[in-house]
Amino acid sequence: MVNQQTLQGNWNEIKGKLRNKWGQLTNDDLQMAHGNVDQLVGLIQRKTGEARSAIEKFLDEATSDGAGTFNQAAETAREYAQQAMESVQDRSKQAAEQFRKGYDQAAESFRRGYEQTEEMIKDRPAESAAVCFGVGMLCGVILGLALRSR
Repeated sequence: MVNQQTLQGNWNEIKGKLRNKWGQLTNDDLQMAHGNVDQLVGLIQRKTGEARSAIEKFLDEATSDGAGTFNQAAETAREYAQQAMESVQDRSKQAAEQFRKGYDQAAESFRRGYEQTEEMIKDRPAESAAVCFGVGMLCGVILGLALRSR
């Protein structure tokens, strides 16, 4: 026998099947029984004269079709979600690998630049000190002009 929860869960679909099977049922009739199994079976018996067992059998078939369709849709949704998740994970891994390569390249470039600078300072200490002095003076002048204009 169909239960209350299944009937209410698939009510709109089952309503259409009921109206196809028993055309004399009105929307108002079905609205009064909205998901209540006993009321629905009694209503159909009164309107159609159909046996209770035949009505219950029809409801069982109608709800099992709806549940099967629902389960199939849920499984398809699960499969799509799984595929989307795998795709996102793959792209995340690729992005992380690219970021890591870029980071490694930048670190290596800075390391080489530092080594070259260190080597130049060792080879030409007087010129390096003069360049540092000049850069410091230039920064001081620029900072002084900026603060003075305020």
